[in-house]
Amino acid sequence: MKKTLLLLILVALAFQGSAQITTFILVRHAEKASDGTDDPDLRSEGLERAGKFAALFKNTSVDAVYSTRYKRTRNTVAPLAQQKGLEVQVYDAAKPETIDAIISKYTGGTVVIGGHSNTIPQIANLLTGKDEYKTFPDTDYGNILIVTVLERGKAAKVTWLNY
Repeated sequence: MKKTLLLLILVALAFQGSAQITTFILVRHAEKASDGTDDPDLRSEGLERAGKFAALFKNTSVDAVYSTRYKRTRNTVAPLAQQKGLEVQVYDAAKPETIDAIISKYTGGTVVIGGHSNTIPQIANLLTGKDEYKTFPDTDYGNILIVTVLERGKAAKVTWLNY
């Protein structure tokens, strides 16, 4: 009986040890310019915020950096990507399967995703399997959601920062 119990405990510990946590750092783009287009760049305040974002994660290991195709999201995460020697990869926020592909590719790693006031909460909800996160106000640029995921939609925790 004792040997069976010990064996079950060892198997459970081995299985638990094989589960890998993937960390997502989700950031809404910084302050955007109003240039009359649907793809504005960042204002000077936004460029400053992008630099602060890079500084905040200076000592964090990052495996990949993603952004939507827009200048404002790309330029928010670009200083961090450059600091880490990574290319900013484009993802399609309208396709939730993209997040599954990122999880598969970077299981156990850390991924930064730049998005928008509506897409960052949507991604957090997808990762956690809950409908807790709502669209950020249009004037709120300082949100970072750090989501640690064992299994998408089931085993996830969120730390919400403001910078």
